[in-house]
Amino acid sequence: MELQKSQNIGVFFGSRSPEHDISIITGELIISGLKGLGYIVSAVYIDKKGQWLIGEELGNIKHFTNLTPTLSSRGEGKFRQYYLDLEKSNGKLVFKKKGLAGKEIVIDLVFPAFHGANGEDGTAQGLFEMFNVPYVGCNVPSSAVAMDKILTKLFYKAQGIATTEFFNSTVQEWQADRRAVMTGVTSKLKWPMFVKPPLLGSSIGITKVKTEKELENAIDVALHYGNTVLVEEAVENLADITCCVIGNKEPIASLLQESVYTKELLSYEDKYYGGAQTGKSTKSLVIPAGIDEKITGEIRDLSVRIFKLLGCTGIARFDFLLNRQTGKYFANEINPLPGTVYHHLWEKSGVKLGELLQKLVDCAVEAHKERNQYTTVFDSDILKLAGSAKLKIKKSGE
Repeated sequence: MELQKSQNIGVFFGSRSPEHDISIITGELIISGLKGLGYIVSAVYIDKKGQWLIGEELGNIKHFTNLTPTLSSRGEGKFRQYYLDLEKSNGKLVFKKKGLAGKEIVIDLVFPAFHGANGEDGTAQGLFEMFNVPYVGCNVPSSAVAMDKILTKLFYKAQGIATTEFFNSTVQEWQADRRAVMTGVTSKLKWPMFVKPPLLGSSIGITKVKTEKELENAIDVALHYGNTVLVEEAVENLADITCCVIGNKEPIASLLQESVYTKELLSYEDKYYGGAQTGKSTKSLVIPAGIDEKITGEIRDLSVRIFKLLGCTGIARFDFLLNRQTGKYFANEINPLPGTVYHHLWEKSGVKLGELLQKLVDCAVEAHKERNQYTTVFDSDILKLAGSAKLKIKKSGE
């Protein structure tokens, strides 16, 4: 089974997430690439208020770069006339236009380009599965675990995969007794440490701390973005290594990428502006990474192993922290939908953007076909027993 060029791919991007704008960039790249492959593509944009918008203009990055960020100035009102037809949306997503009989957009396969909450974390994937629609990328459980840095750490621990020592807490615990939380952190971990909001990416809300005062402030910042916080030990003599994996049952690993930067922490601005405001880039990418050949092979193999253990499909990115002096490396974060599908790393690995996008579409079709092989119904007589003493259901008014 293959997706026909006459079928429509919906590229979903935006959503209610601090990484909203990065998602737009990824979405536009995917839209352009898929059109270059000859596919029919619909741009489905979820704005920062959670409104679902569809329109040809939304598939052009200029719509977002040349206009002010207010809804009215973008003219998005004309895109708000579509609604999802729940009756027809089975094995496809059918959007109908209000007031025009018969006018509808049918999406046969979804290519999510979300980053962060409300899209990359399993929420959108659950919607697609409810409607039995094929979609690109990791499934619900693997997306949810990968996007939660605390769950990722616990997953690594359960699988015996080396990861940095960590401490996690909740906003309720912090509000009840912040001194107890601070003591819990400092008694378990060594300085320096990183404090992170577990459900975000793109370095948003992350702080490197070296003192108790910095730690306290950083936890306050992290809890501004969610109800949990993660604190990790830093790795000395650091080499920041990344591997990307694509496929389903027989996934393949990319070359390794090393991020070399002049700061202790790569900020959101450093990642996406590259020092553009000062004219001095704070980061450079080395592909392949300049590390030991044996360690390179181990990290690539481990990336594929994690991909399989977590049940990933399509694509995922794995970050590792290597201590150059000791040669010890630690599995760090997992990204179930890498920004711009990490096409720069795949191109260096011999896979062009068009080939990469086609591979991901094929993986989505394959994964969807497999999901539909399993039984989703179970015949029983249990409802006949609903009036019995064991399962008695009281009627209204009783």
